[in-house]
Amino acid sequence: MLDMSALAPADTTAPIRFNIPAQRLTDALRAFSRQAAVRVQVDVPAAADVRSPALSGTFTAPQALRMLLAGSGMSAQFADGETALVTRGESLGGAYRLTPLTVVAGRSVGYATPRTTSATRTDTPLRDAPQSVSVVTGELIADQSMQGMADVVRYVPGITMGQGEGHRDAPTIRGNSSTADFFVDGVRDDAQYLRDLYNVERVEALKGSNAMIFGRGGGGGVLNRVSKEAQWAPTRALTTEGGSFAHRRATLDVGQGLGAGVAARFNGMFEDSESFRDQYGLRRFGLNPTMALALGSRTTVRGGYEYFDDERTVDRGIPSFNGRPSDADITTFFGNPDVSRSTLASHAATATVEHEAAWGLTVRNRTRWASYDKFYANSFPGAVNAAGTEVNLAAYSNATDRRNLFNQTDVTGTLRTGPIRHTLLVGAEVGRQRTENFRETGYYNDAATSLAVPFDAPTVAVPVTFRQSTTDADNRATATVAGVYVQDQVALSRHVQAIGGVRFDRFSVDFHNNRTDEDLDREDDLVSPRAGLVIKPVEPVSLYGGYSVSYLPSSGDQFSSLNATTETLEPEQFTNREVGAKWDVRPSLALTAALYRLDRTNTSAPDPEDPTKIVQTGSQRTTGWELGLTGSVASWWQVSGGFASQRARITSTTSAAAKGQKVPLVPETTLSLWNRWQLLPAVGVGLGVIRQDRMFTSIDNSVTLPAFTRTDGAVFVRLTSLVGAQVNVENLFDERYYATSHGNNNIMPGASRTVRVSLTTRR
Repeated sequence: MLDMSALAPADTTAPIRFNIPAQRLTDALRAFSRQAAVRVQVDVPAAADVRSPALSGTFTAPQALRMLLAGSGMSAQFADGETALVTRGESLGGAYRLTPLTVVAGRSVGYATPRTTSATRTDTPLRDAPQSVSVVTGELIADQSMQGMADVVRYVPGITMGQGEGHRDAPTIRGNSSTADFFVDGVRDDAQYLRDLYNVERVEALKGSNAMIFGRGGGGGVLNRVSKEAQWAPTRALTTEGGSFAHRRATLDVGQGLGAGVAARFNGMFEDSESFRDQYGLRRFGLNPTMALALGSRTTVRGGYEYFDDERTVDRGIPSFNGRPSDADITTFFGNPDVSRSTLASHAATATVEHEAAWGLTVRNRTRWASYDKFYANSFPGAVNAAGTEVNLAAYSNATDRRNLFNQTDVTGTLRTGPIRHTLLVGAEVGRQRTENFRETGYYNDAATSLAVPFDAPTVAVPVTFRQSTTDADNRATATVAGVYVQDQVALSRHVQAIGGVRFDRFSVDFHNNRTDEDLDREDDLVSPRAGLVIKPVEPVSLYGGYSVSYLPSSGDQFSSLNATTETLEPEQFTNREVGAKWDVRPSLALTAALYRLDRTNTSAPDPEDPTKIVQTGSQRTTGWELGLTGSVASWWQVSGGFASQRARITSTTSAAAKGQKVPLVPETTLSLWNRWQLLPAVGVGLGVIRQDRMFTSIDNSVTLPAFTRTDGAVFVRLTSLVGAQVNVENLFDERYYATSHGNNNIMPGASRTVRVSLTTRR
């Protein structure tokens, strides 16, 4: 008997056009899963000889599933609120005891994401991944009217977002800053820019060293955006947004099946906005069509293309004074806004082929080509003089042209050795990245590299001329990687699981300095292991321990500054040790806890016996613990939040800091909690609190950003069955605070009270 009540977390009322021919039931359920975007698991032995009738017409997902199973002797039941389990007979006899074939990965339900393919590259319950993973779903992004990655990480414990000089995402994850640990659908997206969320299904923060899955880097963790893809289930959404500081934005999401074998989807965005900061402007748009082809019941081909254009003022905030943010008005622009600008034009094309082969094997091949044409110039503040009356300005420009090409192949399957069940992964990745960098120094009045201006009148129109100084970069780099990896997830019993894997990468960089005509190169063989143990005293609870290692080659995050010294240095090493617990309090509510230690070693340091030489004895350590709560407390109450306590210190003197210094942008404690209550069928409200402890702006620990508490609110109103309205208020009580920085004198104030109003039309 089909358990209809358990379908509630998905949209079971949406009519879907189905076209499924008469065939083996297992193949018919694959087609149903694809066309309805519902996750289905099948007891293969029981269904092996069963055939299903043809299904053609417009039905809801429950109606279609009931018709496919009619007269088959099979029944369905929902095990965790988003997965249909199909087996023989009237009762599953315990949904969690079934060991089924996964037909298609699940999706987020509200704020909860029960499963992941990113943490292990296999379809795995999130509670059984032996590491801390925080997921920000599309529903949470929409409810908070998030605009970019900085908004996302506010509700992810253990991560802060740096200012990034006003033109790039720059997270610090478990005490390790990076501009390159970004991925799209598991493929590297490491250019320096500010990412948008218009075409994002969810954002996954996978914390701890992640090289086994993602390759080099990822020392503190990675941020993976999961894209919206073409689905056979219909999608219709248009959102228009306006608000404080001339905010204007619109997004479009439309898609559907075009028959049984083809589906298409289009996501688009346009924004033209200003800011609470003087002189600031932003104009960006994105276009992202995708398609899916079903080549029979076992093969699916997906393709997509994105063009993203971003033009904005580069705003680097205000300077410090006497060890804290200066008392400049939070709206004041320091520098020449006419020359402070950033432009990005990026193109990305993706293609994925997934085939369910014989013997239960699944083969997936994914290719991503991306082009990033990035330019920025900025006029920005330096130090304030001792009297507090003048501030020095400086300027420079930088152009980067990058071309990425990556191809990944994963083969997954299951087998049994006696009572032990193995989920095996074998994969390979090859990639090539070509980057050209060109930097110029700014000269005020075509003469001086700095300009002293009155502190109380720092917005200037003094002309700036850009030309190369003796140390400005003019180079090109070609980075190539060839990697292979293998992993085994072992179910030793109902209560004990283990995971072990290792990845080998051969990473090389060829670097040419156009200024000196010097050629440098570096090749590294990187071996990245991973091990984990999961103990399940009862099914909804997992206790885990994990160990993982990652490496960062001496060419750095962006491999743009190789020189004769760094060419000889071995990669830095990141070793993460973690224990934790995960409890699915209910199918749509997860409580998590993690305790970790992350050691960064092999960093460069001055030779104690000869300071003119570099040795690799530097190190740092981050220790901490975190809690997370995500999902539905009740049918009318959703929550998302977390608490983190962490300490990140230099443990052995590096070339940047002495032993004992604290790592910047790592508050000792952070707390975030967002609630949405559905008060009436057509009315809901949201309330969120963000608390961040004080933290240092740079490694010299001379400037402190004060602690702050920010409160946000929202109201949601369903105007008609097709139209909804939403009002979001950030910084509800108009508190003055300083959110982040890029060094001691580029401090970004938090926005004053900000109101956004949006209308969304859905069909």
